[in-house]
Amino acid sequence: MVDSPEKDRAEASDYVDSADMDTDGFGPSTVENDVILELRDLRTYFQTAYGTVKAVDGVSYHVKRGETLGVVGESGSGKSVTALSIMRLIPSPPGYIVGGEVILDGENVLDLSDGDMAKIRGSKVGMILQDPMTALNPVFNIENQVGEAIRIHQRVKGQTLVDKIIHSLRQVRIPAAESRMKDFPHQLSGGMRQRVVGAISISCAPIVLIADEPTTALDVTIQAGYLRLLKEIQAETGVGIIFITHDFGIVAKMCDRVAVMYAGRIVETGDVRQIFNEPAHPYSEALLASVPKLEERTQRLYSIEGQPPPLFDLPPGCPFAPRCAYVQDVCREAYPVRSQIGDEHTASCWKILDFDMSKADPEELAAAQSVNVSAAEKEVPAEAEAVAD
Repeated sequence: MVDSPEKDRAEASDYVDSADMDTDGFGPSTVENDVILELRDLRTYFQTAYGTVKAVDGVSYHVKRGETLGVVGESGSGKSVTALSIMRLIPSPPGYIVGGEVILDGENVLDLSDGDMAKIRGSKVGMILQDPMTALNPVFNIENQVGEAIRIHQRVKGQTLVDKIIHSLRQVRIPAAESRMKDFPHQLSGGMRQRVVGAISISCAPIVLIADEPTTALDVTIQAGYLRLLKEIQAETGVGIIFITHDFGIVAKMCDRVAVMYAGRIVETGDVRQIFNEPAHPYSEALLASVPKLEERTQRLYSIEGQPPPLFDLPPGCPFAPRCAYVQDVCREAYPVRSQIGDEHTASCWKILDFDMSKADPEELAAAQSVNVSAAEKEVPAEAEAVAD
């Protein structure tokens, strides 16, 4: 049996007090009610020599205008693959989006042709990658790289193009934009390079911005300034942000809601306060308990025992069961159904349902098992099967 993280999680809730756990840390919340992006049962699989890797397996979440959704989870949980699936940038082969819907501004982008998707990518949805040195081309100056997206989507040139490039650089608070746009990436600091990546992403005024660990390569001081910049841009434009990170301090300051991912699935979603103060899923509890607290002296930091399961060989039932402090027999038999805990707070865990295997109705258990089996047995495209062979 794994040690319970309950005590550690209770202490971890002190990590973010009521003042800290507020998007006001980087500016007032700008959330509106209209949903601009919705994922419905999104599934992305990869065919490998080991078998089918279910990197994204039935992910559903939404983003509202002006909202920041934090997506957290251990490495390999499917956060970045989900983002790439939204952008339709999955390398194929070996990867395939095998099912689900991605509704962007009322349109399912998975139904679009490659040409139509190219028009959407950059104009309606942008992406900030974590390493600006690999995102930027070292042989082109900043003017060319920021201007490329504007030329493609807005079809402008000459002084109009130059004015738009300068405007984009000023939006991300790059000083002396007129002269700095002539620089090459190696002539800029890490923080400035990341701002340039941000300028490229917002140059065509997208309604959704995906930030995939954009502060990983930045020091703490520059990181705080960059996060504040994102909130300022959001306040000015109303862009919805998907913020992928491992840092719960950033989540507390930046995000309005949180989606917790494990083994390719969303295990819990909720308001940032709900997740920090009353996490419903044992994995969410364990992640919060793992946050180190500088004010406390301890001989050993809490860690989640074991490793995430290989996504090509997922165990039956709940994939977190082998590492869970609250595991029951039913957890190893069937994947838990999603439970509505509160307003926009959901989690998938048998503990929430207080499910007793010994008292289970056979039909109820069979129905739960069928949910797990049907998700596992959904068809993979014929071309993907051919790769596997």
